[in-house]
Amino acid sequence: MVSRGMKSVIKILKDKKEKETKKRVEESRAALEELALLSPLPKDVELENVDAGGVPAAWVIPPGVAKDRAILYLHGGGYIEGSITSHQDLAHRISKASETKVLLLDYRLAPEHLFPAALEDSVSAYEWLINSGGFDPKNLIIAGDSAGGGLTISTLLKLRDQEIALPAAAVCLSPWTDLALTGDSMKLKIHEDPFISPDDIMFFARLYLGKTDPKNPFASPLYADFKGLPPLCIQVGSAEVLLDDATRLAKRAKEAGVEVQLDIWEDMIHVFQAFAVLAPESIEGIIKIGEFIKKVF
Repeated sequence: MVSRGMKSVIKILKDKKEKETKKRVEESRAALEELALLSPLPKDVELENVDAGGVPAAWVIPPGVAKDRAILYLHGGGYIEGSITSHQDLAHRISKASETKVLLLDYRLAPEHLFPAALEDSVSAYEWLINSGGFDPKNLIIAGDSAGGGLTISTLLKLRDQEIALPAAAVCLSPWTDLALTGDSMKLKIHEDPFISPDDIMFFARLYLGKTDPKNPFASPLYADFKGLPPLCIQVGSAEVLLDDATRLAKRAKEAGVEVQLDIWEDMIHVFQAFAVLAPESIEGIIKIGEFIKKVF
């Protein structure tokens, strides 16, 4: 039997770990929000906050975009960070390039809300677009970056399994699809990607999954059956630790009969498209996303 004294020691150590985790999450969230200050939203872009089936969201609408079709955008941030503010610049650029308005979802985050909270929110928002927004699924696309890219695939899987009409296509930017971290690039690219590290990814996965099996196909869609999914556009940088998450997703989806456009951008880092205010490669990536979406519609 554990002594009272040892129980006290264990409690002290657990409390210390919880405080350290909370501090790291808070600092990580603040850093991503600060990064967003580099690229404020242009004044001519409309930002309309809405309740999307019980989930906070915002319409991002640049001038001249079509109003009868939409992109449901799921932001990245390892499922523990990210917001409408952090991703509004990327969302508006994709909206402008695709001539399609974007619904940017503020889904619930870990560690306050464990898996499958984010997935429940994305499915609810998609159903809201159809049932309350009046959108034809053929005029919808789901897109996301990093964790949001993985969540995009998970959402497609859940919609398919619930026999809800699927969107016309999906777009994944540097998707995180394997929360078991089994890709070779996790080690091979560790010194090339300055944006995200295996340590970061392990931290994110632990907080999001709780006691869930990391190979649960709705948490790690790499392990799912992709049969029946709509066309996918996948962009990833060759310098990413998550490179293999994208390439294996593309391979397995193709093997299941899914139409896949995989673009590997030489020497690019994780979610390189997010830095369009500074880098021409980012703009080129977004233009190509826009071309894919316009071709689908």
